[in-house]
Amino acid sequence: MNGKLYGIGLGPGDPELMTLKAARLIGAATCVAYPMLETGASFARAIAQEHLRDGVQEIAIAIPMTVARKPAQDAYDMGADEIRKVLKTGRDVVVLCEGDPFFYGSFMYLFSRLSEDFKVEIVPGVNSVSACASVVERPLVARSEVLTIVPATLPADDLSVKIANAEAIALMKVGRHLSKVKAILKAQNLMDFAHYVERATLPNQKVMPLADAPDVAPYFSMILVSKGNDPWL
Repeated sequence: MNGKLYGIGLGPGDPELMTLKAARLIGAATCVAYPMLETGASFARAIAQEHLRDGVQEIAIAIPMTVARKPAQDAYDMGADEIRKVLKTGRDVVVLCEGDPFFYGSFMYLFSRLSEDFKVEIVPGVNSVSACASVVERPLVARSEVLTIVPATLPADDLSVKIANAEAIALMKVGRHLSKVKAILKAQNLMDFAHYVERATLPNQKVMPLADAPDVAPYFSMILVSKGNDPWL
């Protein structure tokens, strides 16, 4: 009998925000897989490390940091092949996923390669949008407002339209796109409604009005904008 594949959401970074179910499954795992930068660093593994048992088999999937799609897809192909070998022996594999597995999560690429042949269970995690709202200490949405989640990687014209048409906005994947986002929000007179969050829930997190944000943002940064169309105060 084949093993079972688990996609485990770890939350935004603080290990204490991991669910009890996630911690239990990680602690029992004999094989874990996780994404890793080409430098060898893995944020997912760092979050889960205190729960990993001695002697656990580790499958590190090195993901190239490039805008080209094929190198990353090749990496997921190789990672899925390694996971497949373990599952065919009857052992379960726990995949460690930053945030939530199906919220911009890399687990979706392994799921698409393996779910037709093996049983899969997804364990949801606290996503980064909820985490950022908690540290900003403002609701994402109130009453009948609609939340729009937008990747800052979009072209400026597309991004501008989506922001203009939204009521409350979470701008993800800010990183090197910070200046572009700032320019759009300034043009739409939204700077007073925007908050910047960097590395939410981690010891080195930064939270501030977007107007006070640095000129350069790391990958793990987000901007929340609430236009106050349905005030809660």
